Amino acid sequence: MPRSNFPSGFADGLTIRNMPLLQAQPGQVFWVGNGTTLLPGCTGGGDGNPGTYNRPFATIDYAVGRCSANTGDIIMVKPGHAETISTAAILTLDVAGIAIVGMGSGANRPTLNFTTATSANIPVTAANISVQNILFTCNIAAVTSVFTATGTATPTDFAVEGCEFRDTTSILNFITLVTGNATATSLSGLTFSRNVVSSLGTTAATTAIKVAAAADRVTIMDNYGNWAILADTACMLAAGANSITNFRFGRNVLNRPNTTSTIGNAISTSGTAWTGHCHDNRIWNLDATAGVWIDLGSGLGFNENYSPITGAADKNGLINPVAA
Repeated sequence: MPRSNFPSGFADGLTIRNMPLLQAQPGQVFWVGNGTTLLPGCTGGGDGNPGTYNRPFATIDYAVGRCSANTGDIIMVKPGHAETISTAAILTLDVAGIAIVGMGSGANRPTLNFTTATSANIPVTAANISVQNILFTCNIAAVTSVFTATGTATPTDFAVEGCEFRDTTSILNFITLVTGNATATSLSGLTFSRNVVSSLGTTAATTAIKVAAAADRVTIMDNYGNWAILADTACMLAAGANSITNFRFGRNVLNRPNTTSTIGNAISTSGTAWTGHCHDNRIWNLDATAGVWIDLGSGLGFNENYSPITGAADKNGLINPVAA
């Protein structure tokens, strides 16, 4: 008789109520938390603490600095934790191979609030970093980017999973969530999955991901997003003249009330050497004539993608690009 109903284990890990059950791994686990509600035996967060569950660090950046590169270190961020990202130096992801995992759900998730400066961002300079289950809020107009591959850094295999990005008002908004640099492959291996984008901004074009160089192995899956801006720009991915190989774009539900879409409403590119597949996406806009959600000529494969062509709400979408 097997010892459990799941004798093969969980290849992708196991999460219950947004709390991952950690498997044995070689690295250290550091805890971060500055919430005011403390369990018996716990002390308030402080960067002079040892970073244990009962005596956590106060800031994520300090925990990053305690990690060792590529040893499997994990930073667990407690429910109720909150930090203000006011400059580009508050939090830097510069240690390779670490995971930052938020605990809790809803309003109890760890929250990183952008305020004070539009140039405030989180530089990502090392590879193989994962950020999970964090709420990002914007309280200043037109924040340029949440995560940025600064300079010539190549933070390959960067993953943002199960997070939420929330504008506070129509004028307090994020412009970009992940921004690459002009170094080739700087965003190769990017994974952006299971995220929620609540984009209320109406004063500046908002695109979740901007690629400034050719990339490989980019995966954008299972995201849900609402954009308020009517600008004729891509809501999810802007690649310019660059091509992405081994690209996967699937099961995304994206709503943007554009009345004009001369370029891709979801993905914009003039690159013609893409490889990969777009499948099972649901993309809505209000363009009555075109409803273009990706620029033609990329070379990608398509299956079961739906987009409206009526220019009206309360209507079902049709397969787009059209079936052969």
